[in-house]
Amino acid sequence: MRIAIVGATGAVGRNMVAVLENTELTVDELHLFASERSAGQRLSFRGVELPVEKLAEDVFARGYDYVLFSAGSDVAKHFAPIAAHYSNLVIDNSSAFRMDPAIPLVVPEINGHLLRGYRGIVANPNCSTIQMLLALYRIHDRYQLSEIFVSTYQSVSGAGYKGISEYEQQLGGVYEPRVFVKQIAHNVIPLIGDLRDDISQEEWKMINETRKILNSRALNVYPTTVRVPVRIGHSEAIIARTLFPIMSKADLIETISSGENVVVTEDIVTPVDVAGNDLTYVCRIRLFDAHTFGAWVVADNLRVGAATNAVRILLKHLSLNLSRNQVMQSC
Repeated sequence: MRIAIVGATGAVGRNMVAVLENTELTVDELHLFASERSAGQRLSFRGVELPVEKLAEDVFARGYDYVLFSAGSDVAKHFAPIAAHYSNLVIDNSSAFRMDPAIPLVVPEINGHLLRGYRGIVANPNCSTIQMLLALYRIHDRYQLSEIFVSTYQSVSGAGYKGISEYEQQLGGVYEPRVFVKQIAHNVIPLIGDLRDDISQEEWKMINETRKILNSRALNVYPTTVRVPVRIGHSEAIIARTLFPIMSKADLIETISSGENVVVTEDIVTPVDVAGNDLTYVCRIRLFDAHTFGAWVVADNLRVGAATNAVRILLKHLSLNLSRNQVMQSC
């Protein structure tokens, strides 16, 4: 198995290396790429120090089974189609291809079937969208969601190492905002991304990605996305309504619990509790009436919301297309 990671030295890229390392996948070759500024660094993978190479168009001619991108939309738009030409599957973590109708937007537990027989580019959804839908998709399957009201509490790591660095500098007393529109230390900012018709970029992603993943244009999503002074881990306060009546709170809990890689608990779960974890946690479940319920959802945004989902896409694609991949590898 030959795998490449583009943007390997970034916050998500390093987590892609770590998540991949913890799988049982046989990786014969792992090549790491980044910008010229980061080239020359070395990252550890299964006890071996691997060099980080400068990203260039010709590196993809080597041919890879899977290429994972976490290098931003501009890099993805230029390099991902080149990688897809030479590779079996390209998994992109940016927003570049998410709303392209020809490109699947995948959370493997929910719509992984789209990967069967597929070759090309696959889009990895927004971090907040992923954890919200992992908590809700079984409810949608059984009772059909009609409305979702969600307020997010998103950590600074969602803005990458630059966001983490600015947060830590402000904790030390340097309050000049550069990454965030306002001071983030000791503060909350109710805006993530630029505004478009009163909807922020992050809110727009949650609305439209949710509809695409669940294949439901009729589903109404009302998000308010907020940046909070937390290093790692996104939280979400969700109120959702269903078309069909929920039988009981016990049935609601059982249905959410049936979701793959989802943990329902009576404990109060916070971002500190989930850092470095690959599961989505749901607590504070309340059934307000037969059609309306609330929940608190927490996950590690660098892993569940990005790196882990990308690796799960790889593993799902491999399992659905194993015989075809074996034939390709034997050629």
